[in-house]
Amino acid sequence: MTTSKSNSKSKAKPKPRAKKPEKEKQPEHQATSVDEKIFPIVGIGASAGGLEALEHFLSHVPDQSNLGFVVIQHLDPTRKGILSELLQRSTQMKVTQVKDRTKVLPNHVYVIPPNKDISILKGVLYLLDPVSPRNLRMPIDYFLRSLAQDLEEKSIGVILSGMGSDGTLGLGAIKDKVGLTLAQEPATAKFDAMPRSAIESGMADIVAPVDELPALILNYLKRAPRLLTVPEEPKEKYQGELEKIVILLRTQTGHDFSLYKKNTFHRRIERRMGIHQIDQITTYIRYLQENSQELDLLFKELLIGVTNFFRDEDPWIELQKTALPSLLSNKIDGSVIRIWVPGCSTGEEAYSMAIIFKEAIAALKPPKKFTLNIFATDLDNDAIDKARRGVYLENIAAHVSPERLKRYFVQTEQGYRVGTEIRECVVFAAQNLIQDPPFTKLDLLSCRNLLIYLSPELQKKIIPLFHYSLKAGGVLMLGSAETIGGFTNLFKSTGTKTRIYRREPGTVKTESIDFPKAFSSTLPSVKETQRELKASPSLQSLADKLILDQYAPPTVLVNSQGNILYISGKTGKYLEPAAGKANWNIFVMAREGIRYELTTALQKIHQEPGLVEINGLRIIEDDREYFVNLVLRRLDEPDSLRGLVMVAFSDTHQPPNPTQSHTQPAVPGRSKDWLRLKINTDVSAWN
Repeated sequence: MTTSKSNSKSKAKPKPRAKKPEKEKQPEHQATSVDEKIFPIVGIGASAGGLEALEHFLSHVPDQSNLGFVVIQHLDPTRKGILSELLQRSTQMKVTQVKDRTKVLPNHVYVIPPNKDISILKGVLYLLDPVSPRNLRMPIDYFLRSLAQDLEEKSIGVILSGMGSDGTLGLGAIKDKVGLTLAQEPATAKFDAMPRSAIESGMADIVAPVDELPALILNYLKRAPRLLTVPEEPKEKYQGELEKIVILLRTQTGHDFSLYKKNTFHRRIERRMGIHQIDQITTYIRYLQENSQELDLLFKELLIGVTNFFRDEDPWIELQKTALPSLLSNKIDGSVIRIWVPGCSTGEEAYSMAIIFKEAIAALKPPKKFTLNIFATDLDNDAIDKARRGVYLENIAAHVSPERLKRYFVQTEQGYRVGTEIRECVVFAAQNLIQDPPFTKLDLLSCRNLLIYLSPELQKKIIPLFHYSLKAGGVLMLGSAETIGGFTNLFKSTGTKTRIYRREPGTVKTESIDFPKAFSSTLPSVKETQRELKASPSLQSLADKLILDQYAPPTVLVNSQGNILYISGKTGKYLEPAAGKANWNIFVMAREGIRYELTTALQKIHQEPGLVEINGLRIIEDDREYFVNLVLRRLDEPDSLRGLVMVAFSDTHQPPNPTQSHTQPAVPGRSKDWLRLKINTDVSAWN
């Protein structure tokens, strides 16, 4: 997000501008079959206090900007619209109230009429009667999403003064299409809720006082002309520079974007260059080197996931009416249903899936009871944190029916919070689909609108991996622009236009599957894993070891990379060999219920000395569930073991509260006695 340096208030009334005398009455711009040159269109959203902001904005737009402007303001549906006449005082561009099928022309301003929704198709504006109740209408979101779909990178969204959060989701849709998004500096707005919502959600690229926004738009378009004619593949001369950016991103975030779709990667970089008014990619690389925050913003730009509840309605309808009844009818009463939603972004799809399953289960005749476990993962930790909170803007009312809002959500001051019944079905975790182990033994896998960002080569590796992850007869759900490619032997379409597939019988040989990198990392070296034992241990050490083997919980010793160096006790209940090449890494071997919490705990133990305890983790295996406590301790002595971590597992009969994690400082007398004894005994014989 770029913020203008100026923070001055924009409260002065704009100077009236003299209208040019009309030579003759201009006709209405009706839709024609003639394709005119496509030019950027600016959608401007405003509400309370918006008139003054709109006047300031338009008074600073040059008469010949070669842009089209569409104003969407919350208007009283019972009054005649006079907004166009009021705004005409502030600009010499022609301002008109939209009529159905009005063609947008450059250097013109179009104003929404009262009690209408407005959409755009091929540069033509269409009016629709609103179907949502007045207090649930989001006309700004509605138009901006339409604008993003119609003009893609030529779409520009601006949010000015207003109450509520209308426009935030619309800006997200524009950002997803590589368009430009701006918001009025909240300090200069009479009502700051709308621009503040856009800013806090991360959807506003540029934040500035309203007087400065027009110039910033024009500067962006001048500095980034390549955005309007993006080549299908990056130019050869840019390839080396793009690879340098991949290296910088990998160093900063730990994630490799070399297999990201090149065209999309190029467009996102050029967009960031345009926002910062940088002409040369070499200059942008230097800017990235000097500004780690920009690397984080570019990382999030590459991961941007525009999603909403029940996105693309048709697949959800088919899933509920056809795929799920068939799937559930073959499950015995009391079974566990396992679902994976990779690329879950901020959680809307995962929660939608939980709702759909709950409704499908409730409709079964005769009735059955199932335990629903949905694993939702994403690369973006911030998105995962938001998904875990489960609080969404009131905008979701545009996609969630009043019945579902009442049944599954709780209304709060912040918007709507997902109810406990649904929230408890979903486990969110950070995961890299390319590098981390997949979830397995799944009944359904929903990966929508993620594969389109990955190269064709990587897609060919992931589809067989999905087949491996699903049970026989399991369901695969892809996005509307995604397919299984040539893997018709692995999946069969359900026969409709939606991208829902049934897993075909049979298996794929694991050696023919290109598992994620974490599956095939090299084994610890012999020197690292095998240490010579000293000569005959003493009677005391033998007795101590016997007691620990019988009564102490199973324990493993790992290094900072998670490689297992030593195992004590029976750990098969908590760890299992992963598919693919042999790998003694705890991140790969840990069962799904503890894998991601264990990853976080190991990171934490290296930052804070002492003990890390995680209680009540749930593991589900073969339709059985049990609960586990973890205790981790970093070793500081003896010197030969310094930096290693002892991980102990213990069963518990108490279900999660939810899962709690806390760190105990390394104070003498407060550490676990059995853990101290185990360390002394198990490793005393090591070199």
